[in-house]
Order: sequence, then C-alpha cells, then structure tokens
Amino acid sequence: MNKADLPDQIRQLCGVLNALNRRLAAEHDLQPVHLDVLRYLARCNRYSNTPAAISQYLQTTKGTVSQSINLLERNGFVVKLADANDRRVVRLKLLNKGTRLLKALDENNVVEQAADRLDSSSRNSFQKTVAELLRAAQQINEHRPFGQCHTCRFFLRPSKGKYQCGVTGESLSEADSELICVEHEYSHS
Repeated sequence: MNKADLPDQIRQLCGVLNALNRRLAAEHDLQPVHLDVLRYLARCNRYSNTPAAISQYLQTTKGTVSQSINLLERNGFVVKLADANDRRVVRLKLLNKGTRLLKALDENNVVEQAADRLDSSSRNSFQKTVAELLRAAQQINEHRPFGQCHTCRFFLRPSKGKYQCGVTGESLSEADSELICVEHEYSHS
C-alpha cells in the first residue's frame, strides 16, 4: 500500500458519507449540519448539550450552530432549556421528533452496512485503528476529543457497578458512561 493511499481512501469514504448525509438531509428539508447537531445531541451527556460544545464538536462557527439550533427548535426537533444551576447557560434537549428522525436515518447507515460485511476480527481491528487514528489527529490538531466517559481520565469507579465523574463529582449511570463529553481527556494523553 502506497503511503498516499490512506488519506485518499479516507477522503473517498468521507465523500460517500457526506453525499449520503446531504441526500438524507434534503429528504427532510434540512441541511447536513442540522443532522450533525441532532446526532451529536443523541450521543452527548448532560454536561455537553450546549451550543458552545456543539460548535467545538462540529468545528464550526457559533453562528452556524445558533442558526441550526433555531431552525431545529422551530421544527420541533429540539428544545432550549435554561440550566438549572446557571440560568445564563442554554441546554438543548432532543425531542421525540428528533429521535424518530435519527432512528429513520439509522436504517441508511452505510458505515454499519459496510462494516457488517467484515468478519468480527477485521471489524474490531478496524474500529480500534480508526479510534487510534482519530485520537492522533485530534492531538495533532489540538482538538477536543469528545470521547465516551468510560475512556476519560476523570472517570471514576468508586465501587463495583458505581461510576462517578471526577470533574463534577456526580454519579454516573452505565448509560451515562457510554455518552460523549466536552470535558473528556484521554487517560494517557
């Protein structure tokens, strides 16, 4: 394999995914960024559901995110809520309409369909390699990792079956530990 093949193949894969995302968004009178916001909200934890975190995650402007959120709210996909502890902070909640849309889009998940064609060993190896490549690219570009809580250096297991965020001190459920977080830092950065 030529060294130039990998970046080219990644660009081609991203091109396929971007084309699919544009088509799916257009089918629902949305832009691809709107689907990206909804997908993010479906995967983020309760500390990361803010416009600022979305902007960081998508690496886009606050204006683009603000306009996207306003459109998604007008169309009943999300709702803005004031933070219970700091009324200046806006929290976003994915509504049932947004969840239903994402579920419908999952049926067209070309990456899952393609990965299903791999044997389990190849799939696991590929997933691990992509995660390592992503982590390295994030570090090189000084981009926040937005990893899952259970992979964070602040993730604590005070006792069997109990989880806690070392940043906030709050208890976490097993489901919480699978969500992505704006405060995430890899254990061995």
